[in-house]
Amino acid sequence: MADSSFDIVSKVERQEVDNALNQAAKEISQRYDFKGTGATIEWSGEKILMQASGEERVKAILDIFQSKLIKRGISLKALEAGEPQLSGKEYKIFASIQEGISQENAKKVAKTIRDEGPKGVKAQVQGDELRVSSKSRDDLQAVISLLKGKDFDFALQFVNYR
Repeated sequence: MADSSFDIVSKVERQEVDNALNQAAKEISQRYDFKGTGATIEWSGEKILMQASGEERVKAILDIFQSKLIKRGISLKALEAGEPQLSGKEYKIFASIQEGISQENAKKVAKTIRDEGPKGVKAQVQGDELRVSSKSRDDLQAVISLLKGKDFDFALQFVNYR
């Protein structure tokens, strides 16, 4: 019998991030405490730019955006936001969306599977994803629940389960 397998990836649906950003922009434009402050959130190339007249306001924009991401089912571990920076009279925060599992993070996950997972489960790094295979589907289920229970500092999704 052939081995069963699944892939561990760290991907974010760009459309969902875009929807969350648009919802946050709409809320900012309608909220009374942001009226006349020049508060905005928008794409700036591959990064997300948040700007407002005060440090507290720009942090509030980030908070609104994070709540919209959560409502859309996107892990906040995929969002990497910088600190507020003063630029002229405006405060700005640049944020980016992390995609793909780095080599060192893939090695951490593979080591966790080797050390704590069931025997006979193999993990191979393939580019920016990790392929986990075993003869037993029950072992694969155990690995998925093991990894869901761990708190890695990056988002994980499990795809191509076969």
